[in-house]
Amino acid sequence: MVFWVFGYGSLVWNPGFQYDEKVIGYVKDYRRVFDLACIDHRGTPEHPARTCTLEYSEGSICWGAAYCVSGGPEVEEAAMQYLERRECEYDHKITVDFYKEGEDLEPLITGVIVFMSTPDVVSNKYYLGPAPMDEMAWQIATAFGPCGNNRDYLFLLEKALRDINHEDDYVIELANEVRKVLGMAEEIAKEKMNVAGAHITVNFKDHIPSLQLRPRQEAVAMDL
Repeated sequence: MVFWVFGYGSLVWNPGFQYDEKVIGYVKDYRRVFDLACIDHRGTPEHPARTCTLEYSEGSICWGAAYCVSGGPEVEEAAMQYLERRECEYDHKITVDFYKEGEDLEPLITGVIVFMSTPDVVSNKYYLGPAPMDEMAWQIATAFGPCGNNRDYLFLLEKALRDINHEDDYVIELANEVRKVLGMAEEIAKEKMNVAGAHITVNFKDHIPSLQLRPRQEAVAMDL
């Protein structure tokens, strides 16, 4: 069979699987939210990252990329197995209509697969639910895992949406809040340096335990 999958998070810039066609477009009645815990890519069980899932929102649209996978059973099975491993923190798949810019009345593709999370903290252990913007920003600024820092996931998504000319105001606002947290950390570090003296080197990452900031890392293929 041939299948299409919609990417709205890291799949937009880092699909990681073999595909035949990529189309920029959107799905209707869903919006992107950072309500999903990630404990093995950009976070840990002790300090989960926040990554995005889709939330039903009548009248909303969510921009991203649809990927066509064909080439025979082996290629298609390999791509799906890869996606199911990578998206393991999403608890179900749905199919949606996918629209292309300028063709709003009829979907370009029907039956596009989307990995998403059930918005229920009781039945879904990875669902964090919404939180105040400043709390989410603090969590994202400080979480890190095998694939790198949580903040880089957010900044890469912000850039990817800008590159396809469809920025998300929610993503921009959250990214700016994270930058504020990082700026606060740097200011505190500067104060510590002033106290320590001009001839003593102080690394702000080592002197703010609550932030636990880590150096930027390149995202690997197995990302969420």
